[in-house]
Amino acid sequence: MATSSTTATTKAAPLLEDPPIGDQVRHLSEQSVHWVSHHGLSILIGCAIAAVIVMVMIGIKMVGIKLCRSDDTGTHWRTTIGRALAKTRIWFMAAIAAQLVAGYAHAPDSVAKTIQFFFTIGVTLQVAVWVRELILGAVAYRAGADESHALGSALGIVRLLVTVAVFAIATVLILDNLGVNVTGLVAGLGIGGIAIGLAAQGIFSDLFAALSILFDKPFRRGDGIKFDQTSGSVEAIGLKTTRVRSATGEEVVISNANLLNKELRNYSRLEHRRMIHKLGLIYQTQPDVLRGISDRIRKIVERHKYTQFLRCGIAGLGASSIDFELQFDIHSTDYEVVFATNHEILIEIVSEFAEAGIEFAYPTQTTFTAAPDGRIIMPYPDASHADADHCGDRPSGSTPRAPEATAKDA
Repeated sequence: MATSSTTATTKAAPLLEDPPIGDQVRHLSEQSVHWVSHHGLSILIGCAIAAVIVMVMIGIKMVGIKLCRSDDTGTHWRTTIGRALAKTRIWFMAAIAAQLVAGYAHAPDSVAKTIQFFFTIGVTLQVAVWVRELILGAVAYRAGADESHALGSALGIVRLLVTVAVFAIATVLILDNLGVNVTGLVAGLGIGGIAIGLAAQGIFSDLFAALSILFDKPFRRGDGIKFDQTSGSVEAIGLKTTRVRSATGEEVVISNANLLNKELRNYSRLEHRRMIHKLGLIYQTQPDVLRGISDRIRKIVERHKYTQFLRCGIAGLGASSIDFELQFDIHSTDYEVVFATNHEILIEIVSEFAEAGIEFAYPTQTTFTAAPDGRIIMPYPDASHADADHCGDRPSGSTPRAPEATAKDA
């Protein structure tokens, strides 16, 4: 019976409740005053150490600002570090100083917990700011100055996504350190992210394709590229599409994802351009002349500044020509120089062959005409008969000759 009554008494006992906020504030103030009055020396020493640390942090922040000013392009790695250091906040320094003083001077539990609360929030947010600046700086450094300007819209979305992701993680960490159960929040964020990703799959596909262009750099703005049957220069690389000014003048707009799925040729990164030409000579060309063709053309090619002769020789015997193949490289990335050099070389070849009496071949076909008895005859009328008929010298009473039947063998 005694046990039962004790249990009933225990169950009937009211739950302990937190005191009112006013009492808590009053209690915190009393403990703080008592702590300051009894640990004055320790607090002063801690404040001196904290002041030194704060001054060092301010100095580091000034160094970061100086690093940012030393880079005009804003894409160097020093600028990335400088921006992160320059983002060091005063409230973070104050939280570090307060935590140092509280730990060194053995602050009361209520004071220490309060300082720890602000210290957790301050450090987490400051780390989030640093991480954000380092990620965005790495993106800008990887892209370069020109690409950062060309991909302004894409980089704006990247900044937004990085900022949301970093500070969402920071918020979860703060709540977790403060004792809040964040399991449901994390699950909700995960499900929401999946839903948004599925709904905007096309947009994100082009966005990540733009980021692939940004990091992998298959081409840049101003490069000459070719895909499918389109060739031209890249004018702009946007968040969703890339704009190419084609060689025929019109602007071609293609989505980033579709463009990266194609075989793409970048002509702006050629170290040299190889020229391959077919030269057909007539079969009446003498063998000794044919043997000297390669040396003649070599001298012509090597007279030019950017050229490198590779090979020239008979590639085959065609139906109506002896086919030579000429190969040489032009070491220039400027297509105007390449085109002009190739033009001059071909003009000099034609001029050289004309002076040497070397004839180029063109498609020809010889037709042999035969009489019914198999005799080869000329494919046109006899000149004497033609002249007589024309002048009216045919004997009177004679009749025109019937044309002979002919057979042609091609």
